Amino acid sequence: MAEILLLPFGSAGDVFPFIWLGRQLMARGHRVRMITACLFEEQARKAGIEFISLGERDEFEAMIRDPRIWKSGIGTKVVFEFAAKSVEPYLAAIESCGKVDLMLAPVTAFAGRLAREKHGIPLITVHLQPAVFLSVHETPLLHPLMRLFNKLPAGFKKLIFSLPNPVDLFALPKVRRICEANGVKPPRSLWREWWDSPDGVLALFPAWFAAPQPDWPANLLQWTFPLEDLAKEQALQPELQAFLAHGEPPVIFTPGSANVQAARFFAVAAEAVKRIGCRAVFVTREPKQVPLNLPSSILTVQYAPFSTLLKHAAVFVHHGGIGTMSQGFAAGVPQLIMAMAHDQPDNADRLERLGAGIGLSVRQFTPERVVGCLKRLREDVTFRQSSLACSAKMRQDRDPAALLSWIETRIAPPLIPA
Repeated sequence: MAEILLLPFGSAGDVFPFIWLGRQLMARGHRVRMITACLFEEQARKAGIEFISLGERDEFEAMIRDPRIWKSGIGTKVVFEFAAKSVEPYLAAIESCGKVDLMLAPVTAFAGRLAREKHGIPLITVHLQPAVFLSVHETPLLHPLMRLFNKLPAGFKKLIFSLPNPVDLFALPKVRRICEANGVKPPRSLWREWWDSPDGVLALFPAWFAAPQPDWPANLLQWTFPLEDLAKEQALQPELQAFLAHGEPPVIFTPGSANVQAARFFAVAAEAVKRIGCRAVFVTREPKQVPLNLPSSILTVQYAPFSTLLKHAAVFVHHGGIGTMSQGFAAGVPQLIMAMAHDQPDNADRLERLGAGIGLSVRQFTPERVVGCLKRLREDVTFRQSSLACSAKMRQDRDPAALLSWIETRIAPPLIPA
């Protein structure tokens, strides 16, 4: 049995894939502990994973309540600054665990790489979305202007990529100071030196969604979407079950689990639903974002496992988070994305290329535009056919045993299971 640490960083869409990994690793007999924001303690413990809280709830809440986090470009600055601020508490939590044989972490959990350099603990970098691979061959669409950038020659892209980048501008200075305080040689660039662990890189999305490129890391294993949403531990609420059972399939709306500034999203959704005359379910952790006095044709819930809920959906409208979108693929439901920041524009672009949905910007997300999109997604059979084709690919599950064997080869040699 190995001692394995999971170090997710971010919202539910960032944490739930690590819960899935934890379940798989525990089933192989390993001891698994998770270190992340205290907001996710209940979910991790429900899955049977030991939990170590990182910081105070107020700190994470302050980040997700910062209105800048959903602004294109600016949101990246907020995330990287918070990631740098989290290095010291993350490192202290890692060092409090005593013996550790392997760590799995996203690139934003910089303390994982610091612990690797300081203590020699093997580290697997886990990438949840293709947007983190800044390939010159297929550059992710992180901003609408990058459609033009993608038409440039690879050599020119390399030149642009050599310029200062957001992660180094916003996080590197603090990370360098922490490295020096811990006797670790600081990286000259987080992106060029610390982005991918030398011990292994795991991409948790399939090749049909994002094909591997020649300049992706050589030590990479590409898998598929984890699809963890705690459906085993949480059934649909009785009120929601009754709503779904009595009427036509509704349109499901969610702005993302971490979005507490979605009043406009729900106002537009309510108006669009009213104009079409269809039923809807609004999913939000803060119901006060939803307009008052909604008709009985719209039900608001704080949480519902999408793997269960989307079986009843006509269309899925959301922010474009990778975990949310993958649940839409699995259900074979046409999707409409209001992409705000981070990886969302790239995910929306890939959805459109697959023919399984439509992507809009925040500015484009108006009642008139949403009404038109919902009508197309509900009536044009090609969207449904493409969505079902994605669902069929999702059902071609690969045996997790091969993934777990690959992970176990990264454990310190004396502790690799026989």
